[in-house]
Parts: sequence; structure tokens; C-alpha cells
Amino acid sequence: MTHPAPVPPDDVEHGRRVAGMFDRIARFYDFLNHALSLGLDVLWRRRLVAGIGLAPDHAGNVLDLAAGTMDVTLEIARRHPRAQVVAADFTLPMLRRGQAKIPPADASRLFPVQADGLALPLCDASMDAATIAFGIRNIRPRQGAYAEILRVLRPGARFCILEFGTGNRRIWGGAYNFYLTRILPGFGRLVSGDAAAYRYLADTIRAFPHEEALADELTRAGFVSVSHIPLASGIVF
Repeated sequence: MTHPAPVPPDDVEHGRRVAGMFDRIARFYDFLNHALSLGLDVLWRRRLVAGIGLAPDHAGNVLDLAAGTMDVTLEIARRHPRAQVVAADFTLPMLRRGQAKIPPADASRLFPVQADGLALPLCDASMDAATIAFGIRNIRPRQGAYAEILRVLRPGARFCILEFGTGNRRIWGGAYNFYLTRILPGFGRLVSGDAAAYRYLADTIRAFPHEEALADELTRAGFVSVSHIPLASGIVF
């Protein structure tokens, strides 16, 4: 196993703050995801998993990075009943909530692991695919995460990202931007009591690169055949 590059102290502190934030909102996370997306997040995750390019009977290994409460992990398991899935996340309370969802029949092939996306506890070229849903925004530096994903993927394997479109573009005549700045923080505060967490979410969406810029980042990191598909008019891709 190769060793990742050292992480700058500011990024280490950022990771700790993000982990603490998700610790606080873990018990509200699933409800707010479904409510704030009007249930569309379920369909978006299905599209993500459909893109990993594995046969339904594939019996290899898949990484779900920033797995959170493991909705993507469980969708991978549903579509690929012979695959083994590593659900890696920096925040233990999120993983514990996800672990409670695992059907007994799948317990022997789903592996929740508390892990840093910048230093994955996985061997080189050990994964047949990797996913990350609404998590790449939270990892700094992103280039370090890209390097780790490339390290653990087998040659030719796919890395599929599901992420919000940048709030710097007007979508639906500005309705999406209003949602980010007003509705998301307000509803998140009402349900979870944590205004800061949902302000952070809105801020990171606004600051995130648009899909062409992200594709360029991935290409420069060493990925090939990078493409993107807009969903819900570009609210996610």
C-alpha cells in the first residue's frame, strides 16, 4: 500500500469540524435528505449506482466513500447481490445509523468502516468500482481524495460522483438559489436545531465547481473518459 501525501493542518481541522457537524445531525440526516429533495434523492442515488458499470452478478469489491447512513451502500447491495461493499465514512454516528439498516442476509458482505477519504485503509487496486454521493464537497483537498480513489481502483474501474450543482448558476429562474439561501438553512434549523450545519451545506454548494470544472479537475488528477449527466435541470449531476 502506498502512503498518501501529508494533509495541510487547515484541511485537517476542516475535516474535524465537518465530522463534528455530521455527528450532531446524524439522527435527522435521512429525514432531511428525503424531505428537502421531495424524495428525489432516492432516484438520484439509484442513477449513481446504475452508472458503476458492473454486471448484476458481479462478485467483486465496491467502495462507497462518504457513505454516511449507507443509502448508496444498500442500493449497491440490492443491485449486486454477490458484491462486497466497503462503506467508508469519517463520521462514526452516521455509519452506526446506516449499520442499523443492513438486512441480516447482507451483514456478511457490507463493511462499515470509519475512515478518512485521504487515507483509505484499502490495498492498491483492490476495488472494482467506487461511488461518492454528496460527499466530495466535504473532503479537502479534493486532489488527495482523487489520488486515493485512483490508488484503490483496479485499472478500468469507474468512480461515480453524485453532487449538487453549483449555486453560482441560476437554475429554474433563480428558484434553486433561493432554496439554497433561504429554505435549506431554515428548514434544517427547524428540524435539527442546528442552523450552522445547513448554512455550511448551502455555502459549500455555492462554492463547489460547476460540472465542467469538476470534470477538468478529475482529468488532471488522472481519470480518463470523464463525463457528466445533469439531473433535475442541473440541480445535481
